[in-house]
Amino acid sequence: MMTTQRILQSAAEARSSMLTLDTAKKNEAIIHMASALRNAADDILKANSEDMAAAAGTISDVMLDRLRLTPQRIEEMAKGILAVAALPDPVGRVLSETVPKNGLLIKKVSVPLGVVAIIYESRPNVTSDAAVLAFKSGNVSVLRSGKEAFRSAKAIVTALRQGLAASRLPENYINLIEDTTRASANELMNAVGFVDLLIPRGGKGLITACVENARVPCIETGTGICHIYVDASADIDMALNIIDNAKTSRPSVCNAAEVLLVHSAVAEKLLPALSKRFEEDRMKKGLCPVELRVSKRAAALIDGTPAGEQDFDTEFLDYCMAVDIVDSVEEAIRHINKHSTGHSECIVTKNRENAALFTKMIDSAAVYVNASTRFTDGGEFGLGCEMGISTGKLHARGPMGLFELNTYKYIIKGNGQIR
Repeated sequence: MMTTQRILQSAAEARSSMLTLDTAKKNEAIIHMASALRNAADDILKANSEDMAAAAGTISDVMLDRLRLTPQRIEEMAKGILAVAALPDPVGRVLSETVPKNGLLIKKVSVPLGVVAIIYESRPNVTSDAAVLAFKSGNVSVLRSGKEAFRSAKAIVTALRQGLAASRLPENYINLIEDTTRASANELMNAVGFVDLLIPRGGKGLITACVENARVPCIETGTGICHIYVDASADIDMALNIIDNAKTSRPSVCNAAEVLLVHSAVAEKLLPALSKRFEEDRMKKGLCPVELRVSKRAAALIDGTPAGEQDFDTEFLDYCMAVDIVDSVEEAIRHINKHSTGHSECIVTKNRENAALFTKMIDSAAVYVNASTRFTDGGEFGLGCEMGISTGKLHARGPMGLFELNTYKYIIKGNGQIR
């Protein structure tokens, strides 16, 4: 097994040669990566089945779904890779150009960060997403998968490296940490001089550990206590469809809705219909029902589990949703800004003034009017795929694509000026 330190040294050595690649060469390699991924589908599925077998009984069913790969999901990964090839190259863009009184030509130009490290958990598709975005944006990637997904990640990285080799490029542009213990995560957090940016992508514990302990620059991503507020003027059928999609289409992901706030004027009509849809209707279809954690006001209208003190501050990542009733859009905004993690929030309304107030006052990365929070995704936003969802406000916010993986520098040209 190669040590984490040796992998970091190898990544650092590859940083300079990455700067010499032009757009055509990068796109050629990305196309080879997609082809190699498709050709390695059987090997990847075999590795994933071993991961699934090892994880069975140790993680929940919804978390197992995050881990599971299928031929369709591998094809989606390949298409995501090819989508990145079709995107503009962020490297070398002239962001501004000025000539002050001293006559200097000052250009602000986008450049790669260098080495980008990503710590993630049980979603194997993050492996290909992160690797191709880092590569197209001119960065060397260091990937650190969770132990549950390591076999899958290794098979994916093997395929991506074959794509690099097919383009006669160094394989150490894409690197996978082989140690899945906490020691390797700590090494990445403290890899000053080797890692230019660390991106933790996973649960609250991982993200908190990185943000609090990392000595290298770190972007906070992912934790999603996402809210839906149904306003007094909402179309009830539309609201039910949005809530259903946001909660049940894939409850284990960060853009799934966790909290529902309903205006008191429509609560008596909406909540019983939602309760039936989430329990009786889903059970008739053989689907897992959704447990509703209800406030005292909501409990007067529907059955459910009494909401505990922490239920409105919990990312369930499961078939569970906290529900409360409010009396105004202002009250909903106050509740969301108090309990949100800054990820994605939605208002369902016909009232333009309330929609405008909500989008102005909600302090989150993505704010929706009459649409599911599940759209907060790099692919859905036209970014090809994503490095993660940044819930911070510095440098990057929301789905992180190619442009968020570049910084900038100033290039100044003169003709002998001195100060």
